[in-house]
Amino acid sequence: MSTTPKTIQIFLPGGSPTGIRVAEITTRIVQVIDVPRKLLSDFLEMPESNEVAVYFLVGESDDGTELNVYVGQTGDLRKRLAKHDADKPFWERALVLISRTKSLTQTHGLFLEWCSLQAIRKVKRYTDLNGNGGSRPHTPAPMEADCLEVFETARTLLATLGHPMFDPVVQAPQDTPPQDYLFCTVSGVDGRGLYTQEGFVVLAGSVGRKENMQSIAGTSNASFRDKLVANGTLSVNGDAVVFTKNHLFRSPSMAAVALLGTTANGWNVWKDKDGKTLDALKRQAIGT
Repeated sequence: MSTTPKTIQIFLPGGSPTGIRVAEITTRIVQVIDVPRKLLSDFLEMPESNEVAVYFLVGESDDGTELNVYVGQTGDLRKRLAKHDADKPFWERALVLISRTKSLTQTHGLFLEWCSLQAIRKVKRYTDLNGNGGSRPHTPAPMEADCLEVFETARTLLATLGHPMFDPVVQAPQDTPPQDYLFCTVSGVDGRGLYTQEGFVVLAGSVGRKENMQSIAGTSNASFRDKLVANGTLSVNGDAVVFTKNHLFRSPSMAAVALLGTTANGWNVWKDKDGKTLDALKRQAIGT
């Protein structure tokens, strides 16, 4: 994602920050409308619901461990979303991409749908529920250039609204300065991670304990680790588990629990190459 400064405007048609939100970069024609499922009928009365659109239905899995998304495009948004309300129980919000100048066609929509699915599957933040993503649609070169510009705008707006589904959880490891790595290396555990703006990322290839320690047996932490194995984030390898991909945790402590199989204070467990704890590097350093 570009690091160029941007001005983003978010309009609240109902006046509530938890209601329908309309986001746009002020110099561009693209809008993303964030619609809570409960307010779908309100959105379907808005003129924006009568546009050609690409849409993203998003929701958490029942156990809260996965984010799911369904991507679609349509020239009849009202009918399509009403149908999804009736036959797709998983979603909690619809994120609708339209053009303020009514310039999107269904040819644009087909390419943007395909492009979105490729990005979602590459970064693996969200699990897409589309099934077969299809082949790359034939799109004239000038229109494809327009679509890629729309896609980049959508990437920024979706992330601003809390859904960075096209963005890797961390930059490529080879681009990360060695001094930024943090390590968890106790009792056969060999974890490597990064403290980011979104939380703590344990990097692919990190090795943890397979078995849960007595301190978490039968607790939510044990269930949490089991779910990471069940969804493929952790792969069992003998007496160990190995991270199959970079995985974002909300806190350093949950990242440590996933590796160690026991309760842990991640601020003290994660250390840099010189042995300084994350707590010393980030929390104690504030104000010094």
